[in-house]
Amino acid sequence: MPGRHIALALLVVAIWGFNFVVIKLSVEALPPILAAGLRFVAAALPAVFFVRPPKARWWLVVGFGLSWGFALYGFLNLAIAWGMSAGLSSLVLQTQAFFTMALAFLLLGERPSGFQIVGALIAFAGIGVIALERLAATALLPLVMTLLAAVSWGLANVLTKKAGRVNALAFTVWGALAAPLPLIGLSLLIEGPDAIRTALLDFSWSDAGLIAFLAYPATLLGGAIWSWLLGRHPASVVAPFTLLVPITGLLSGYLVLGETITPVEIGGAALVIAGLVVTVLRGRAVEPAIRLD
Repeated sequence: MPGRHIALALLVVAIWGFNFVVIKLSVEALPPILAAGLRFVAAALPAVFFVRPPKARWWLVVGFGLSWGFALYGFLNLAIAWGMSAGLSSLVLQTQAFFTMALAFLLLGERPSGFQIVGALIAFAGIGVIALERLAATALLPLVMTLLAAVSWGLANVLTKKAGRVNALAFTVWGALAAPLPLIGLSLLIEGPDAIRTALLDFSWSDAGLIAFLAYPATLLGGAIWSWLLGRHPASVVAPFTLLVPITGLLSGYLVLGETITPVEIGGAALVIAGLVVTVLRGRAVEPAIRLD
């Protein structure tokens, strides 16, 4: 993978790591599923009026939007609202890299290399070290819901790869359009119309700022870059970059929310970085350069 592509992947890592802190703040200020719905309303509108539909099969766009928007953030927002910390959520969600590799193998026939498997196992060991340090204080249901969010993300990655080299921004914007109605419908069913009415009547500038960050840097910019990268590299090469998200997520949680980082967690983070280095540098050595266009 060329250095410029690696830099883009690391930019997404930084945005998505801080994204968990903003999600935590948003689900404290708003009903969690409604917060996810508003995120995708803002991401899709008014952008769909200015961005042409992507040249991809409609079911891939809708499937991507439902798996990435509705399922991923429906599960994740509820998990964080029900007890998962921002830092631990950023950690557990990165099991999506392994779900992505497994689904890409089953659905696309992509076979990860031996180095990619070894690098992923090293990084997964780091995730395990951090998880063992923190899971004692976490309820089982929020953890399971975060894992379901990771499965949803893995499916979204595979659908993105299946779409091929489409316009990444268009794919993200039109995919985002598939998420708001199911999320708002689920919010009406679970959170109730009274809670939604109260949240909208009390909606403040700070709430708007949270939704704006989630919609634009975290969803549109990050999602577009991620789709662009998946269209140009194997999913098994791109997905492991998200194993760095827990590092920025844990750090952001510490700096903004006061969540602590222990020496054991630092050791686990070092393993995550080592696993990524094994995966990415080996892949870069054998993969021909792809032009940034």
